[in-house]
Amino acid sequence: MNSADLSVLKTAVSWLKTGHRVAIATVVQTWGSAPRPVGSWLAIREDGQVAGSVSGGCVEDDLIRRVQSEILSKAIPEMVVYGVSQQEAARFGLPCGGTLRLLVEPHPERAILEELLHAITHHETTSRIVNLGTGKSRIERNDADLFYCDDEIMRTFYGPRWRMVIIGAGQLSIYTAEFALAADFEVIVIDPREEYAEGINLEQVQFFKAMPDDVLLDIKVDAHTAVVALTHDPKLDDMALMEALKSPAFYVGALGSRVNTIKRKERLLEFDVTPEQVERLHGPVGLNIGALTPPEIAISILAEVIAVKYGASVPKKG
Repeated sequence: MNSADLSVLKTAVSWLKTGHRVAIATVVQTWGSAPRPVGSWLAIREDGQVAGSVSGGCVEDDLIRRVQSEILSKAIPEMVVYGVSQQEAARFGLPCGGTLRLLVEPHPERAILEELLHAITHHETTSRIVNLGTGKSRIERNDADLFYCDDEIMRTFYGPRWRMVIIGAGQLSIYTAEFALAADFEVIVIDPREEYAEGINLEQVQFFKAMPDDVLLDIKVDAHTAVVALTHDPKLDDMALMEALKSPAFYVGALGSRVNTIKRKERLLEFDVTPEQVERLHGPVGLNIGALTPPEIAISILAEVIAVKYGASVPKKG
């Protein structure tokens, strides 16, 4: 789940806790150049306050009016469609005749939303199933990364936030952490060295002054986690990589030249890491864009991590 939709969920729960009436609109289908993807959320309070977006601002004003005047008084979810015709699409500012189909829930259950929020913040993968005939919903723990909606139910999938774990708290790590935050990653930095005891003074970055391999085991690395080793110290990087390569992490990379990467792979094979696991290592870390300075190298690292995250082709390195 990205931070924007997570913020909507937190806001909706907060509003419900303070006694407000809240409707939640979810994008269930798009045609044409709709500006927000399926699954996007918008929470609407009875006084017109909103959190999130379903169209980038095109239909929100009309939807707020409809929620306040009609939908909040209803007992069950309502399907709302914008942009059926070219004329209506132009009226609401939808690009290229785009169309949005939204499911609006007038009475989302606070307990279910709280359970969902707890699962997401504890890096669990879940689905929320809404019965369109009753408005009731339930949570299921599963890995079925699939959105589904028909005339009877809507099933939305929520995974944990994408995480980047950075080994080392040096200058390159600072830039990498900054770019990772901007790219909507949750960022963890690990460095046990005394000279880096202050960690990285960035808001939203969690710092651990401990051995990297121990922390990786404690935080339970999952398939939404990237691990990037940047200390240039084999004693620290290699221990972290041993655990990362055996984990479900979607990306594992390490700083170093091509020659040092070959030597590192040879060292890793001397421990309980299989050849298949070692081949998962991205090294030298980052896309080859000719980067020289720490911020440029950090950009190359983020570019490679994002490419792997979305299944884009990444060139082999030697």
